[in-house]
Amino acid sequence: MTISEFLGIELPIIQAPMAGVQGSAMTTAVSNAGGLGSLPCAMLTPESMRAELQAITAGTARPYNVNFFCHAPPVPDAARDRRWQEALAPYYAEFGIDASTIAPGGGRAPFSDEVADVLAAFRPPVVSFHFGLPSPALLQRVKSWGAKVLASATTVAEARWLEANGADAIIAQGLEAGGHRGIFLSDDLTTQIGTMALLPQVLRAVRVPVIAAGGIADAQGVRAALALGAAGVQIGTSYLLCPEATTTALHRAALQSPRAEHTVLTNLITGRPARGILNRLMKELGPIGEAAPAFPLTTAALVPLKAAAERQGRDDFSTLWSGQNASGCREIPAAELTRLLAGA
Repeated sequence: MTISEFLGIELPIIQAPMAGVQGSAMTTAVSNAGGLGSLPCAMLTPESMRAELQAITAGTARPYNVNFFCHAPPVPDAARDRRWQEALAPYYAEFGIDASTIAPGGGRAPFSDEVADVLAAFRPPVVSFHFGLPSPALLQRVKSWGAKVLASATTVAEARWLEANGADAIIAQGLEAGGHRGIFLSDDLTTQIGTMALLPQVLRAVRVPVIAAGGIADAQGVRAALALGAAGVQIGTSYLLCPEATTTALHRAALQSPRAEHTVLTNLITGRPARGILNRLMKELGPIGEAAPAFPLTTAALVPLKAAAERQGRDDFSTLWSGQNASGCREIPAAELTRLLAGA
């Protein structure tokens, strides 16, 4: 079964949920074009999520997806926090920042009963999860609305686990994908493989529909994934220059420069491995650092550094998520891009 048939959409294109660089405008545009627009909710408060969902349901009668993280809230580790502050101390000194004034926090929350209470009023047709699945009780609540549940797998073992635990379709996230890795059964990054290697293995391992994600940037890439047996394709990076995206000017400039050819996996931005364009922080500290606090606590210490550098027009500490293939980024409306990706 194609993802179009499975989700009731016209085109086999799912716009990847991209926290921090999009809101309901992107979601609505892609859904109205015949794809599946997605709303990232991990960084939204219940009140802001309700407002975004109201905007989506007012703007489209077509299916849409809401996306959440399923990480376990971390246990604070004072020693690790201290090591992180020490690693960043030279930067605080450079920008004249008093580290003692920095408020702790993560800015990203896992799916919860409180969030489900808000969602229940909207009964979204599709709900997707990153870093595994919520508790069986919460998952059953989502399914009681009639929602289809999608979840990201970065290995065959994760795909099997997701199918066994209630996912209705699997997003096979290859190593090329931008943003956070969906890895959740292991912390071993050597288990991560490319999309075109992962996809056929996941297809053989599960019976539910499989969606390809990672490194797919144009209609030719979409056709290749579908030819390998994918039921549909999830694409994020190519949408980052669309007018509906809230991508910052510095991020847009990086995506349009030769720097976009060099992306790395780093845990220095949030505490979990995620792919982005190399910046000063990653280059000087090394992209993977043991001092980085557990996800999502790493972020708070970077907030004043990011702000100070950006005021000078620099992206030294900025979040520049991007997949390995930014060649499909186009400054065109998201609806037009969706149809181009589908070859429509």
